[in-house]
Amino acid sequence: MTAPPMKPAQHPTALKTQQLLADAGLAARVVEFEQPTRTSAEAAAAIGCTVAEIAKSIVFRAKESDRAVVVVASGDNRVCERKVSQLVGEALGRADADFVRQATGYAIGGVAPFGHAQPVKLLLDTDLQRFERVWAAAGTPFSVFPLTPRDLARLTGVEWSDIRQEG
Repeated sequence: MTAPPMKPAQHPTALKTQQLLADAGLAARVVEFEQPTRTSAEAAAAIGCTVAEIAKSIVFRAKESDRAVVVVASGDNRVCERKVSQLVGEALGRADADFVRQATGYAIGGVAPFGHAQPVKLLLDTDLQRFERVWAAAGTPFSVFPLTPRDLARLTGVEWSDIRQEG
């Protein structure tokens, strides 16, 4: 089975992500699909890459500060809430769809690793460094863009963290 065709970004939010990438000096092209790429498996199937090469964004709600904690993780990893909690220094709670949209400006399934509506605590999964290229959401559940792990770290200004749940 071949992957469905990608088309250039047209959604205003995906175009905003494209502009943020250009402003950062990255030539990455945001692409869109006809079907959703909300999950790592959907995105990998649409792109034609492995699930592990998807840089998925998981959003938590910090219990004390009420701030969004965005973890950009390898698509094949489960995020260890205990490790993330230790890294951010506070307990974590569940982030519902309204909180995610308010804090990040994006819908669940389309949270980009940058360009958030409010300041967030961002963590990058060290396991993403295994790849030459990863694919991240571009602000909608139908849009993605490729970049190197090095560019991801440079773009976000965040160090790598061990966030993978063991076993």
